[in-house]
Amino acid sequence: MTGRRESYKEAAVNEMNEELKQKVLQYLGSVTKAKNREVARALGEDKGVVDKVIADLAKDDKIEYVYLGASFIKLKGK
Repeated sequence: MTGRRESYKEAAVNEMNEELKQKVLQYLGSVTKAKNREVARALGEDKGVVDKVIADLAKDDKIEYVYLGASFIKLKGK
């Protein structure tokens, strides 16, 4: 029973992360660049969770990191 409960929990977390990924992409579509902290604040989410989602989006080649004296993120190709 514990294994089944864990898989339901993992599925719920994955679904929440997918929703958050869409929110991050939507937010980045409305700005030219942003810091992770700004994204988390704008979405009302925990920065640690947003950091993970942003890292996943970068791995998926949906966003890119930009270094302009500090690091920012933006939509890939925007």
